[in-house]
Amino acid sequence: MKKFLFLLLVNYTLFADALPTPINTTITSINDNMVKIATSIPQGTSGIVIHNYGNKLSAITHILVSKGGQQATIHPYIGLGHENLPSIKSNVEKGDKVIFGNFYNNVLLIAPNEKTYSKTIKTLQRNFIHPDIYAMDLIINNEKEISFTNLKDFAHKNQVGLILITTKENIMVFDPLSSEYLTKLPLTINSTGSISPFYARFGQISNSIFGTKSQKIFSEYYQGIGQIK
Repeated sequence: MKKFLFLLLVNYTLFADALPTPINTTITSINDNMVKIATSIPQGTSGIVIHNYGNKLSAITHILVSKGGQQATIHPYIGLGHENLPSIKSNVEKGDKVIFGNFYNNVLLIAPNEKTYSKTIKTLQRNFIHPDIYAMDLIINNEKEISFTNLKDFAHKNQVGLILITTKENIMVFDPLSSEYLTKLPLTINSTGSISPFYARFGQISNSIFGTKSQKIFSEYYQGIGQIK
């Protein structure tokens, strides 16, 4: 019995640690829109560039997306704008600090039903943003399908670093800033039934999109997931 519990705990820990975690590094050289960094980073991982201005002042200036290894591309940083805050126009410089996966602790899970959703969030040790919030965002913007574009917009507004998307046998780990899948985790939950286009508690708000009238068989949920682009 003790051996069984030990193996269960080990498997739980390995699964919990399987999601990408933040990595701190620095920029060592710059060539046009490409930079070399001091640490090897998995392809598709996004991160923020932090420039130190001295006198204990620093700010986020750009986004980097890893090309794999020690290479990354430079992208504009679109902050949470405010008219009373100055816009930052600094260039990327050698020695700037980079935090890859700075928001990877904030996760949105796209699942077909409540059972799959509940069991998954109990296994993974992250801060989960409830899909109700994403569902409301789609309704407000009159969108009925999941897309890379609305996932990226939602992630930016809510500081979500990772999107987990359940398929038939796996959980795909998606970085919304780079629009790339980083890895996949095994999915062993046996459940049936689904809500289209994903699990959310919105029957009282919109039956036509998220409510009881949109109960569908599993295959239709998976077809929708496969069409995300």
